[in-house]
Amino acid sequence: MFEPIFVFLFGACLGSFAGLLVYRVPKKLSIVRPASHCTQCKAKLPWYMNIPIFSCLFLRARCKFCKACFGWRHFFIELLMAIGLLALYWRFGISPLGIEYAIFYFGLITISFIDLELRIIPDVFSIGGIIIGLIGAALNPDRAFLDALMGVLLGGGVFWLIAYAYYKLRGAMGLGGGDIKLLAWIGSVLGLSAILPVIFISSLLGSFVGIFLMIKNRSGMATSLAFGPFLSLSAIMYLFFHEELARLFYSFFVPGLL
Repeated sequence: MFEPIFVFLFGACLGSFAGLLVYRVPKKLSIVRPASHCTQCKAKLPWYMNIPIFSCLFLRARCKFCKACFGWRHFFIELLMAIGLLALYWRFGISPLGIEYAIFYFGLITISFIDLELRIIPDVFSIGGIIIGLIGAALNPDRAFLDALMGVLLGGGVFWLIAYAYYKLRGAMGLGGGDIKLLAWIGSVLGLSAILPVIFISSLLGSFVGIFLMIKNRSGMATSLAFGPFLSLSAIMYLFFHEELARLFYSFFVPGLL
């Protein structure tokens, strides 16, 4: 009875930590010191201003001391993390697979917010994620190491070829190295069969959003998007509905493969 509540609260706390990583890791700041503080007046935040989700709502995302606006980024990260971990608990329980997917989800949410703001995906997440994904596949009897390794090779390889072809045709980078390593990380966790559906879904989502922004901003082909969040959202969709999405994708594009 109390497990779902605990998981939700634990997820919110992880979301608070993820928010700290989103702010500090790209700036190469320590994640330990200094303690949580207002970036404007530098005042140390008391414990009641650090309660995930609730403090942000109560204070309306503002510093109690100088009234500077923190923004609602932390609130959304904490809420997404809490809801996501609760959904993972209901779907996979507290199991080796569920723990692996919780780590994966934590990383995807964190890098999505970094990529949205700064258009970068730090190697500490992508390369670290690949290593953790392969170790998990080697240790977890519910996963196959060879499948994870092939997922890394196909994921990184496909996007590298796309980026290389785009560069040869247009003379500019269409995909960053971070996206390539992110897809390899996704492959290390979700396996070989996830790569093509994830690419397809993320491209579809990215196209819809890109067309909308082109029309809204009248920016034409100059519109650029951070692609990491679309890859992350597609990976999360595949994580929860992998059987349905894989069956639908391969039956439509490669009949008889599955």
